Amino acid sequence: MGSTELSAIIVEQKLIYATVLRRYVTVDFYLPKNVPRPSELSLLLINDGQDLPRMPFDTLLNGLIESGQIAPLVCVGVHAGKKRMSEYGTARYPDFLDRGSLAEAYTRFIIDKLIPHIHVEYGIESFRQKAFAGFSLGGLSALDITWNHPSVFSVAGVFSGSLWWRLRDLNDGYDEETDRIMHRQVRERKFIAGQRFYFTTGSLDETSDRNGNGIIDSIDDTTDLVTALKEKGYKEKDVFYTNFEDGRHDVATWARAMPAFLLWGWGVRPKQRLLI
Repeated sequence: MGSTELSAIIVEQKLIYATVLRRYVTVDFYLPKNVPRPSELSLLLINDGQDLPRMPFDTLLNGLIESGQIAPLVCVGVHAGKKRMSEYGTARYPDFLDRGSLAEAYTRFIIDKLIPHIHVEYGIESFRQKAFAGFSLGGLSALDITWNHPSVFSVAGVFSGSLWWRLRDLNDGYDEETDRIMHRQVRERKFIAGQRFYFTTGSLDETSDRNGNGIIDSIDDTTDLVTALKEKGYKEKDVFYTNFEDGRHDVATWARAMPAFLLWGWGVRPKQRLLI
């Protein structure tokens, strides 16, 4: 559909037909240039790829790669479709309004169609690691796919994730300990070494405080999930969380958080000077 070239990356936009979703998916590929060993590249998929140009993600990524602050990696922005509320969410459990009913189909598109397409189209036989990130409901989707497919994805980035996603309505016997779907999944699955998780929230993400403890739900749900992951066996180095006191539930805030996430995941440490 088109391409743009920057000093360190090339951005290509393509349409890929997803049979399981019965629609074409718009996908942006952010490709590093002049990579001597493609097998050392990592892959980062990002939900809600239509929001990345507003950051702008291309110049952000280009600057970090060009300056040598992060290792070159292939980034892929997957645009959401008209049925975003159905395709995102959690694949094993739709929420109490049956949202997320197409999440399993979306997962199959990502794993069975998109990733093989990247391997074939760009001639990369394997990646050093694969990561999935997203914003809001897209963050929940990325985490759900990563958590349930540890043999495929080892890193998740969740920006203001919709971790409130629940099995029951608040007025229908809702139990915070059992009805938050992502928290439940973490408790149900055994510890698998090698996965890492990055979370961000903003103190102005929302105003809702369903349990009346003076902390907005976005922060409560995220910190509770961080605790659940650590109780499962993940260490401090595996789980990172940061909150922006002036952060809002918007692209501008996620754009501020993105560089730190990329540095956390793929930062290049300066070589230490040898002492003789």
